[in-house]
Amino acid sequence: MAWFAPLRWTGKRLLDTILPLRCLGCGEIVESGALCTVCWSSLDQISAPVCASCGLPFGHDEGPESICGGCLANPPAFNRARAALRYNDLAARLIVGFKHSDKLHHQDAFVRWLKRAAGPALQEIDLICCVPLHRRRLWHRRYNQSALLANALALRLGKPAMPELLVRRRATPPQAGLNRRQRIENLRGAMIIRPGREDDVRDRRILVVDDVLTTGATVDACAKALKKAGAAHIDVVTLARVVRETT
Repeated sequence: MAWFAPLRWTGKRLLDTILPLRCLGCGEIVESGALCTVCWSSLDQISAPVCASCGLPFGHDEGPESICGGCLANPPAFNRARAALRYNDLAARLIVGFKHSDKLHHQDAFVRWLKRAAGPALQEIDLICCVPLHRRRLWHRRYNQSALLANALALRLGKPAMPELLVRRRATPPQAGLNRRQRIENLRGAMIIRPGREDDVRDRRILVVDDVLTTGATVDACAKALKKAGAAHIDVVTLARVVRETT
């Protein structure tokens, strides 16, 4: 089969000529990768040091087990959350395009970023689920972007995916513009385990996937439902998170 390699190379070159790779951010032709060098440099990737619980970036190293003030005051139901990016203008444009404008070709890059953000926790999880949409919003949007990411990540890792494990049993008002306390009240009791799936949760280590973490109220509501059903450990990974600068 040695003859196949040059044939495949020729086919790839021909495809690249007809359909060249384009930057997801600006549309410029790129030789490889998802973004051009300018857009790549505009992404603000999150790396250590971060809060050991929620993944909030720290300005300086506080130690590997350091917890931010928010998690100390109000410990989340999940055990660990991580995000790939700070939610800046470019991250917002990429995610909103995927979420609302059918730019599903962003998925491959997003899954690579999620995998990097989740890190070693991926080796320990038993299954992957996602933040659910209410059926009314799902009908309007046609797809749940978090379910697409959860399925693709699970396929890449060889882990079971259960995108319908959690149910949003009532149509909660949009979270935009609400503070953390209001978001918690908005979601109180909204997330449940799909009836009959309790045995899939009990004593399992579960990864919850979502696109953006703002205050953490949504993924925390999911974690509470999973813990109530007997989950042993909950990790969360998101593409981006809002980081409010302090002065």
